[in-house]
Order: sequence, then structure tokens, then C-alpha cells
Amino acid sequence: MTLHVRAQVTLEDYLALPETMLPTELIDGEIIQMPAPELEHQEIVGNGYLLLRALARTKGGKVYISPTDVVLDDVTVVQPDLLWIAPEGSRCIPDAGKRLRGAPDLVIEVVSPGSVFHDRRTKFRLYEQHGVREYWLVDPRDRLIEVWTRQGDNFVLIDLYEENQTFKSPLMGQVAVSAFFSAE
Repeated sequence: MTLHVRAQVTLEDYLALPETMLPTELIDGEIIQMPAPELEHQEIVGNGYLLLRALARTKGGKVYISPTDVVLDDVTVVQPDLLWIAPEGSRCIPDAGKRLRGAPDLVIEVVSPGSVFHDRRTKFRLYEQHGVREYWLVDPRDRLIEVWTRQGDNFVLIDLYEENQTFKSPLMGQVAVSAFFSAE
């Protein structure tokens, strides 16, 4: 279940809210709050974080895990499950150590039954519009990863990858899909 607050809210109002561990975003001036994710979702996010950290050792840059506020504009703040900021030339910068501003280079969302529309439609469009360079959607139910990359102003689907496959990310290099679904 997603809670939508219909009143128009400013970035200043959003930033004044009390701290919470529930996923809370500001989308076009509307606060959207979801219940805490299920355990499988969190395990996949944790595995993804370890994978990104390992890849970032050779690429450089910074890896962040949700809940991390990413301010895209004055009425939009998202909390991607995982994100990576390139070491040079990124549009995403830390804002006084409190949050990030601008589009991350790589965003990864783990879809849940309650978030699938939000991740596939709303956030997809926001990430595309604001200049995210690469977007991965991880599907725990079907154990797939959908990989999108930026070409010009739009995302283009690279492919869907199953658990037993690897793929070459334009930003991160070789990625084993199974790393996200590992039980360890």
C-alpha cells in the first residue's frame, strides 16, 4: 500500500519532515510514502550494495543505499534503492553532507508488488528526464534484471538478463546477475 498525500508540498516542507526509515519521496510536489520493504527486497539490496562496492573499487566513485534523498528539482526528491556516482563528471553532488542533488549516474531499483508501477513508470520517467545515465530494475519474483542506458535524451533497453547470465554494463563493466540473488 502506498500513502499519497495530495497537498502540494515544497522541497523546504519535505526537508523539514521528521526523519523516518520508511521510504518517503516527493514526486511533483506530492509526498509518497510506502511501508518498509519485505526481507527478500532488503537482501537483494544488500547484495547489490556489496556488488556495486566491489565494482566501484576499480571504477572509483561513491555507492549509496536507501534511504538516501536525491533532490532532482524543487518538487522532486527520490530515494533509489541503490545508486552510484561516477568519480568525475557526475551531475549528482553531495549537498552539505545531508543529501544528494542531481541525477546519479547509475540507479538500481528492486521492484516490489507495491512499487512496480512507481518504479517502472513514475521513477523511470523522472530518471530519464533528469539525466540518469543507466537504470537497472531488479525483479525478485522472476529473478531478472532489466538494464536501460541513456542514448541522447532517452533510455534505451539493453536487455533483460536471467539469474544465470552476466551482462556488460556501459558504466560498471561485467555484472553477474546471480550476485543480486545470492543467499549468502
